[in-house]
Amino acid sequence: MATKRILIIDDEVGFTNLVKLNLEQTGRFVVGVVNESVNAMAVAEEFKPELILLDVMMPGKDGGELLAELEVNERLKNVPVLFLTASTMNQLARAEQAAVRGRPVIAKPVLPQELVRRLDEVLGRSLIDRLLSWCKKT
Repeated sequence: MATKRILIIDDEVGFTNLVKLNLEQTGRFVVGVVNESVNAMAVAEEFKPELILLDVMMPGKDGGELLAELEVNERLKNVPVLFLTASTMNQLARAEQAAVRGRPVIAKPVLPQELVRRLDEVLGRSLIDRLLSWCKKT
């Protein structure tokens, strides 16, 4: 099974280090980390993620601002994004259908097995969407 490239954009260094370690220990993911939102776009273009975990609230640029930049970037606009939040909406975020700007939300802290399940779900859906799009073109 090929490894998937996951980029975490979050200002909490301890959180990103822990998530990176947990995901890479599965042997299924290569994880990049950005802890300063102002550097996120440059790192994302260089890292070429297959999925981005994006914190909602960060100093500098918040998750909404970064999502807007991602959506107009030719190289990154089709990369699935999952929002991360530790805000007061935790109860809402724990619901599977929770979304911010149409993107799924994961509440922090998150159990490693739950995070992997959500990544698989989104990456699988992303693959299906790409296949359907390709079929429509042919």
